Amino acid sequence: MVIKVFLASSSGSTAIKKKQQDVLGFLEALKIEYAQLDIASNEENRMWMRENVPGDKKPSNGIPLPPQIFNENNYCGDYDTFFDAKEDNSVYEFLGLTPPPGFKKMPYAEEEDQVKKVKQNMNRREKRLRTEDGTLRIRTIKIFSFTDIDSHPP
Repeated sequence: MVIKVFLASSSGSTAIKKKQQDVLGFLEALKIEYAQLDIASNEENRMWMRENVPGDKKPSNGIPLPPQIFNENNYCGDYDTFFDAKEDNSVYEFLGLTPPPGFKKMPYAEEEDQVKKVKQNMNRREKRLRTEDGTLRIRTIKIFSFTDIDSHPP
């Protein structure tokens, strides 16, 4: 199975370019095989993409913007659904792929517990930095350059 990413090589939109780069970079990082299909220079690609994005997934003007992601002929989603899957650590499911051996998806409850622990630790650190009157304490650290060290023997 090959993941197909429909993109526009000559888009004037910075937002679209960033979204396309995000998708491709993430797929490369996970070593997922994919094909880039340009809709700007290939009319067949543009028409295929437009015809195969489900009607309920198209924007109100009816023309889906890149990037659009497919697993062979099965529609996976657009950038927003890809981003949600990435955030939920469910990209393999989003793409309709079997995760590689050793891939461990953290259960949602476990993930929430970790977020709570991080927030609690941040609150504790902040409390330690507050003085009795409630203002934050600031520490200053002097940084020496090599010339300072050389000119001032111990």
